Amino acid sequence: MHSDSARPALTELRLSAFRNHRGVSLPLSPVTLLTGPSGSGKTGALQAYGILARLGAGERLADALASVPGGAPACVPADARPDEQGRRGFRIGCTVDGPAGPVHLDLAVQTEPDLRIAGERLTGGGETLLTTALTDPARRAVQAAWHTAGAAPVTRAPLPDDRLGTSLLPLRVAGKTAGQRLVLAAAEQVVVALRSVFRCDPWPEAIRGERPAPGRAGETDGPGGAADGRTSRGRRVAVRPGTATRAEGHPALGDGADEGRLRSSCDNLSVVLERMAEECTRRHTGLVAAVRAASTGPVEGLRTVPRQPDRRTVADGRSGAEAAPGPMAPRGEPAGPTGIQAVLDRGRLGVMPLDRLGDGELRYLGLAVVLLTGPGVLAMDPVAEIPEALQQLTVVADGADRCMDARQAAELMALAVRMADRGRVRLLGTVRDPAVADGLPGVRVLHLGT
Repeated sequence: MHSDSARPALTELRLSAFRNHRGVSLPLSPVTLLTGPSGSGKTGALQAYGILARLGAGERLADALASVPGGAPACVPADARPDEQGRRGFRIGCTVDGPAGPVHLDLAVQTEPDLRIAGERLTGGGETLLTTALTDPARRAVQAAWHTAGAAPVTRAPLPDDRLGTSLLPLRVAGKTAGQRLVLAAAEQVVVALRSVFRCDPWPEAIRGERPAPGRAGETDGPGGAADGRTSRGRRVAVRPGTATRAEGHPALGDGADEGRLRSSCDNLSVVLERMAEECTRRHTGLVAAVRAASTGPVEGLRTVPRQPDRRTVADGRSGAEAAPGPMAPRGEPAGPTGIQAVLDRGRLGVMPLDRLGDGELRYLGLAVVLLTGPGVLAMDPVAEIPEALQQLTVVADGADRCMDARQAAELMALAVRMADRGRVRLLGTVRDPAVADGLPGVRVLHLGT
């Protein structure tokens, strides 16, 4: 399987002390599947990855942990005992491979009595590039020291105790000495990898318009930011001096997402399918082929058509504009006559609206769209200061085979392998049945709880 070191990517996730994990190291390949019995920590591993990604994107610690059900207390191992100062917490880390070589990031997070990053360590190139330590519990800051290799071997300065120090280094380090340039290269490599993440969890009920997606539609990790490094949500992100990123905030987190960019729940799937057909016929053709491979009936095409008024609205005398919002209606607006819906062309069998497909078919379709596209089509802020050719998108899918039959799950994994082999996308997911990867080269299956 293709692995291009020019594109930063996480190659190891460390769960030193997180939830029910102790001293666990998970090697990550372009396609990695976590499997194991209920309670083995599959979802917990993805949550740790998400925390790192959010911190790398510049989010505050409290916001990053809010994505975990139960918040900060749920991240602490149940058997963790407070020290003499009453402090408890968790420890996670990762390794990012890329142009700067392997770079290791490790965090110690204190959750009690106060929430803060108590310690951070960044190493690479045989050097300790950054360390932070909580020296004065009364101050909301940590003492940081980063490698300089100039007149002074290190530079010391306070950093906020609720931010990832690594993500702030490009805003602090001038890059004048060889040591500073090494620090910048390592920090930017880690930040790019952590920001290039899209969490995908297609929600069939939301795609059909039966109910809104649970939580925040499109919770993703990897936003860009304004040119000064601050997003519209107040998060600071690492940017090189003189470069610019997206001026808007993270649309996936509810800042007025463009309907043409796929959200995590895939509730706006039809609009995105229309955009794919218009803007990239090659990818759209590939999607039709992928759907055909996993379908039990004939599939000759996938297109959008004007949405027809619901029969119930006609029967009770309501107009289409008064109908309950459907999956294609922009949020806050009714699904009127000008709305669209996606349909499968079944050839001699006619067309089938997307909302009549089964849950497994809809989840397969949503994940296939994500694997075949990229940041420009997804509700996430791309890393605008780095050329797209030097980025790898990591798709994180909890329950990647949920609701799917064996054929659909196997076809989805085969598609993931093909796309990963091109070096532009990676998949980290959890599955119930590891047999979905049987016969697929390069897929790493990690069995947890054994």
